[in-house]
Amino acid sequence: QVQLAESGGGLVQAGGSLRLSCAASGSGFRINAMGWYRQAPGKQRDLVAIISRGGITNYASTVKGRFTISRDNAKNTVYLQMNSLTPEDTAVYYCNAEVLTGVVWGQGTQVTVSS
Repeated sequence: QVQLAESGGGLVQAGGSLRLSCAASGSGFRINAMGWYRQAPGKQRDLVAIISRGGITNYASTVKGRFTISRDNAKNTVYLQMNSLTPEDTAVYYCNAEVLTGVVWGQGTQVTVSS
């Protein structure tokens, strides 16, 4: 069974940067696409960025040019570099991973951007 663990969230001032990490653990799995989503209070969970196993990326329009998703297949880890953060980026950030048996989600990490 695959488990995901996010890290790197926290409190940052507007204009600052954070780097999120999400590591997969378990055995006998192969991860295809990995992604980052976020959910602000009272709102639905939205896609932030996604990356295929081969490194093809796609971003939400609200973060394009500010956020960068990357992955290390050897470490089964996906990263999200977030620059030029604004208070509108405040949310719980979740990673997910597509495996043979379905989609696995992490527990989420809080990102708070102060103005």
